Amino acid sequence: MPTSEPRIARSAPASMDETLRIPEATRERPVWLRVGTLLDGVSTTPLKGAHIVYDNRRILFAGANAPPRALVPEGRGAPDLDLPGFTLLPGLIEAHAHFFLEGGELDLEKRAAYLEQSAERLLRLAVPRLEKLARLGIVGVRDAGDKHGVGLALSKLYANGDRPLMPYVDSPGAAIHHRGRYGGFMAEAIEDFPSPAACVAARVAAGAHRIKIIPTGIINFKKGAVTTQPQMTADEVRALVASAQSLGRQTLAHASGDEGIERVLEGGVDSVEHGFFVRDDQLARMRDRGIAWVPTFAPVQKQIDHADGMGWDAGVVSHLRRILAAHAASLVKAHAMGVTVIAGSDAGSVGVAHGIDFFYELELMERAGLSALAVLNAATGAGSRRLAFGERFGRIEPGFLSRFLLTCHAPLEAVSNLRKPKLVVFDGAVLESGANVDPAGL
Repeated sequence: MPTSEPRIARSAPASMDETLRIPEATRERPVWLRVGTLLDGVSTTPLKGAHIVYDNRRILFAGANAPPRALVPEGRGAPDLDLPGFTLLPGLIEAHAHFFLEGGELDLEKRAAYLEQSAERLLRLAVPRLEKLARLGIVGVRDAGDKHGVGLALSKLYANGDRPLMPYVDSPGAAIHHRGRYGGFMAEAIEDFPSPAACVAARVAAGAHRIKIIPTGIINFKKGAVTTQPQMTADEVRALVASAQSLGRQTLAHASGDEGIERVLEGGVDSVEHGFFVRDDQLARMRDRGIAWVPTFAPVQKQIDHADGMGWDAGVVSHLRRILAAHAASLVKAHAMGVTVIAGSDAGSVGVAHGIDFFYELELMERAGLSALAVLNAATGAGSRRLAFGERFGRIEPGFLSRFLLTCHAPLEAVSNLRKPKLVVFDGAVLESGANVDPAGL
């Protein structure tokens, strides 16, 4: 629970500038709200004129009709507040972030120097990000790996009953790669162990909630393609996946380039991260095999946004635009085909700040051609359903944690409206989330 009392938010059904008092929920005193629009995180149509009852831990009721009398505060015949101009939606889930990296830093020399710091120092720098994320409305983060143990330490902090205000965090710890190949800054080599099974078992023993593997390299921006051969065979991926499954762990695979994607699909991973240059037939197999896709537009888009500072000429920018256009087309096809698409920004990558650029990722997904509702579901219920988190969040359903957003700036009109002032209900407490976020350290 938060260590300090959050302020009770003040807003109004028509404007966040007028005054309205939303009570703080407790176990003894649940709160009953009626809102104009409710997005549950999974449905393809919004619910209008919906009711929600929640206490300081869980959602007790959500639906179109008034809740059962047994669930509402004694003596209450009407909601605590009627908010016809508000949309209520689940708290957001960031499905791909690297807490050990400071994403907002663009200077490559400074980024390299940052990683020369001790693991203890990297952890101290990461902790202040947590409250900022919670106040932005991000209630869960799937860390995507680091060999310094920062993500694992933050997940242990979350498990502490005296934790600060922070989202749920889980982590794979160090990713798995082949020595001398891409990923050494966040991974440890499979060669350090006598077998794939021993490698996975060591990760789990260290506290890994899931297993991150790196079967491919990255995009060569100058050539506009993945120019290196995959670093793992399909059999190696399959062995790692089988070992993870035997220990009750999901797998996520860094994969770009159609040949590398082919190997991770045949290996049976739970999610493909990035997935640039994915083919249509591969999308169909992802759908059929229940493999999720986290497309991470932001890191490549940031290379365009800061092309001058990155030293990219017009030819490289042309490659980047072509890559993103193809990625956007694949995203639209994937959604239409029924692939589970989950939002993740790759926060910590060059220029991709934690939290604030998760909103940018959602905007890029909408720009690519998804509806606002499809994007919002990708940022909430899709991850909640597929990623086997240790707690229930990301959906507006009875039994899920009382962590959700309230906004009078319609996110169904544009997901960029999530950047505007809103209310974050976090375990029953009501937080003010302003438009201006201090980017320092993100």
